[in-house]
Amino acid sequence: MDKTWMFVDRTKSKYDDGVDSFIRFAIVNSDDSNVIRCPCTKCRNAKLLHPNVVKDHLFVNGVLESYTTWFWHGENISSVPIEEKIESDFEVGDGLNTVEMVDAVYRDYETKPDGFVKLLSDAEKPLYSGCTTFNVLSTLVRLYNLKTKHGWTENSFSELLSLIGDILPKENSLPTSIYEAKKTLSTLGMQYTKIHSCPNDCILYRKEYENSVVCPKCGLSRWKVMKNHKVKEGVPANVLWYFPPIPRFRRMFGTKEIAKDLTWHDNKRQIDSYMRHPADSPAWKVVDHKWPDFGSEPRNLRLALSADGVNPFSNYSTQYSYWPVILATYNLPPWLVMKRKFMMLTLLISGPKQPGNDIDVYLAPLIDDLKELWEVGVDVYDAYKKEVFNLKAILLWTINDFPAYGNLSGCTVKGYKACPICGDNTVSQRLECSKKISYCGHRKYLPRGHKFRKQKKAFDGNEEHGLPPNPLSGEEVFEKVSGIHNEWGKSKKRKATRNNSDSTLSWKKKSIFFNLEYWKHLYVRHCLDVMHIEKNVCESLIGTILGIPGKSKDGLSAREDLEVMGIRDELQPQKEGEKTYLPAACYNMSRAEKKKFYTTLFELKVPEGYSSNFRNRVSMDELKLNGLKSHDCHTLIQQLLPIAIRGMLPKKVRYAITKLCLFFNALCNKVLDVNTLDGIQEELVTTLCLLEMYFLPSFFDVMVHLTVHLIHEVKLCGPVWFRWMYPFERYMKVLKSYVRKGNNVEGCIAECYIAEEALEYCAEYLKDVSAVGVPRNMNNLSSDDHGIGAGNVKLVDLKLLNQAHQYVLENTNEVEEYKDNISSNMRWISHGPQHQVIKYQGYMINGVRFHTKRHDDEHCYQNSGVSVVANTMLVSSAKDKNPIIVDMWYYGVIEEIWLLDYNALKIPVFKCDWVKNDGGVKVDDLGFTLVDLQRKGHKNDPFIFASQANQVFYIEDPENPKWSCVIENSHEKFGNSSSDDSSDKAMNLHFPAKSIPLVETIVNTLHDDESSYVRLDGEPMYID
Repeated sequence: MDKTWMFVDRTKSKYDDGVDSFIRFAIVNSDDSNVIRCPCTKCRNAKLLHPNVVKDHLFVNGVLESYTTWFWHGENISSVPIEEKIESDFEVGDGLNTVEMVDAVYRDYETKPDGFVKLLSDAEKPLYSGCTTFNVLSTLVRLYNLKTKHGWTENSFSELLSLIGDILPKENSLPTSIYEAKKTLSTLGMQYTKIHSCPNDCILYRKEYENSVVCPKCGLSRWKVMKNHKVKEGVPANVLWYFPPIPRFRRMFGTKEIAKDLTWHDNKRQIDSYMRHPADSPAWKVVDHKWPDFGSEPRNLRLALSADGVNPFSNYSTQYSYWPVILATYNLPPWLVMKRKFMMLTLLISGPKQPGNDIDVYLAPLIDDLKELWEVGVDVYDAYKKEVFNLKAILLWTINDFPAYGNLSGCTVKGYKACPICGDNTVSQRLECSKKISYCGHRKYLPRGHKFRKQKKAFDGNEEHGLPPNPLSGEEVFEKVSGIHNEWGKSKKRKATRNNSDSTLSWKKKSIFFNLEYWKHLYVRHCLDVMHIEKNVCESLIGTILGIPGKSKDGLSAREDLEVMGIRDELQPQKEGEKTYLPAACYNMSRAEKKKFYTTLFELKVPEGYSSNFRNRVSMDELKLNGLKSHDCHTLIQQLLPIAIRGMLPKKVRYAITKLCLFFNALCNKVLDVNTLDGIQEELVTTLCLLEMYFLPSFFDVMVHLTVHLIHEVKLCGPVWFRWMYPFERYMKVLKSYVRKGNNVEGCIAECYIAEEALEYCAEYLKDVSAVGVPRNMNNLSSDDHGIGAGNVKLVDLKLLNQAHQYVLENTNEVEEYKDNISSNMRWISHGPQHQVIKYQGYMINGVRFHTKRHDDEHCYQNSGVSVVANTMLVSSAKDKNPIIVDMWYYGVIEEIWLLDYNALKIPVFKCDWVKNDGGVKVDDLGFTLVDLQRKGHKNDPFIFASQANQVFYIEDPENPKWSCVIENSHEKFGNSSSDDSSDKAMNLHFPAKSIPLVETIVNTLHDDESSYVRLDGEPMYID
């Protein structure tokens, strides 16, 4: 059937003949020849009209060009090839939008026309007789969207459906239960496949084993064996849930906006010396260089894979864990890459046991699809460019915690060769008394002539002349593991055999990822997870300096190791009569210092959304920290710890800890200057050597050692926030929330996942329905800045009002240009504000939540701190005739929030108590900004525009309570600011010290004979 007439000029005779042929075709296939659906650009198949009226519409309005398959007029969709599809931006209502949505999804039903007929029925069926606003499908999508966003239970949702059904007219078509609702939505969702597997993880029952009923490796039955030893045929003993990624990639490109976003890295990315996105990294560019055909198509996908175990029963059971395997797509803009909507669940490995090294068995279906996407590609329709193209994809790396890193890569992550980067050249030694492995020896990474290399006493008693090991390339790793023969299954005592065991000491298997042709050529194949490294280092550091039982790396065994090693006699266990005591090390806090440390955290108030409430983590009675989460450790080591230890510990130890915190802060920046990375690495290596001087060898577990390799990965792969586990852990929590029945964990997750997939797809077509997987910032509830809560109209002091009005006049840009052009706003401002102002307790502006000091005093957070940068004239004396203009920081606290009313114009201003810069603000030798909040100044100029305020918060200085340390809150955004939710912004924290000295300034003061590891004023620890 010729449809080319749809794309020609309406004045041509070909268009006239085409309209006639279409009308005849529609009448023949219509149940009622007097009415047919109108496919013009305005009706969009939503209206039933007389054929003559439809003909008139097609000439006046034009035909809907995306309607290339006339399924509304009787054409069989299963016989129609994939053709070009053009979408219109015209939107009328939910009814029309669901029609467009069904139009876009029909290709998924070429082999299932019955399912598509059901979908058409729900899209065209009104909610009740006479309803023109909603149909059944749009209503269900909106309601289910609310259920998913707010975590409603299935029972509550069923009751809501039943109640709404009772409220609506009697003859309504709304489903009355969650089962019926899911059945309707499932027609829009993608499908999954259940693949049977051996309970011992030996094989999957696919390909050559598809018809087997007994595992050929271990002999276990394919079917479930009951407690009475009877085999329940037809019920699999173990199941892998596979969600094929290829159809999901097709659907991503089938949505116009998403298809456009998938080329952001090529046409909208800023290119300079900074790294903001994986596309800025060498790991991305080597793909473009080595495979130019792949790199020349910007729509080809770059992927990352993450896998981890999840316990669905929280603390109620520690015996069960399932393993989701998730893909992330790096083609997207930075603010979308790690959002829930674009996290693609591909595998769900059933519990109760974790797969361990046998995870390769379960990855096989995914690897097969990835091979197809690389070697052959698949034809995909691009809704943005309106064309079909051959889509290919490459897996750049995996992202896992450290144990899973070993499972996926095949390397050893325990014992003497636990470092996967150093491999067989890992420097380690066993601590006989502690029964642990220590990974010291970071002097190898120093320059050859560095003074630390020749020092003995301050380190392990030896000089260091070695060089750092070179990381193995992918080709070298492949060559090492090529001789390993894998044997899968838990019943196998010997998991792998090696042709040359001497060269593969740090490898336990050949990873299935090497089946991908390109895998061995990638710079980095498995990424170290900064989240878990940071958490472990933070816990070890805090546990050691505070002496927390179970977390401290210090103790009797650790001190006895010093005796065995023959170093640091002053710290070895000492006898005092019949008692044994441990001398105070330089990192040990006294009880008074511990109390001061815990008090600082207990009284801490931070901006809302910054972190958890540390008051709930601190036990002042027991002087303990309880239940620190990963993000708590992140905020501690990034900002809070350097302040909490001020005035405690010897200065050199405190400095080394601060430098380690500064490293993690610099490492986690969202925007990285490539030229600074070498300097950061040099500072880190020297800092690690300082820590080796002060802390015991037992402190240096593999997590501390791995920090030395993080900058290397940043250089190759880009910013760490694209490669850490935070977004994946958050998403795994979402999957965990899907579990409703403990006896069918994976089934609950699978069904809820495909229902949410359908919901996300529908959200692209229905107006006012936001995607669940791209949460709006909690602070951006509306597009405009607004007051929080109900404002109070107050008469204010005329003097203060004049000060506020004067500030508006002096700081409004239009005032400077009024002589040339008097704007409407300028006319209103010239009349002055009304004497009554609206006062708020809080105000939202630029996505930041501010509150008054009075409001903060009644709550557990602090949103009243502000800073502003202003041009200030500096003079050296009264006779100075050459003043200079500089930018100066001013710090204060919001006392009142006013909304000035200029009739047609309303301007929000903050009335603040400002700290006097002369004597009220100082910067100490480590670069911390300190303010005296009681020393107030600038009383004649208390106002600023709300838009000018930068949010800061203040922490009382433990060293001198008169002063408070200033910490700047982070509000960096990337392009589409409305999509930056608070969970992202809370990760990018500014370091509180702005000009901390280089490590070398401390190094030059140290000597080999100095006992820098002993604290003479400390409190010894007695051993019971």
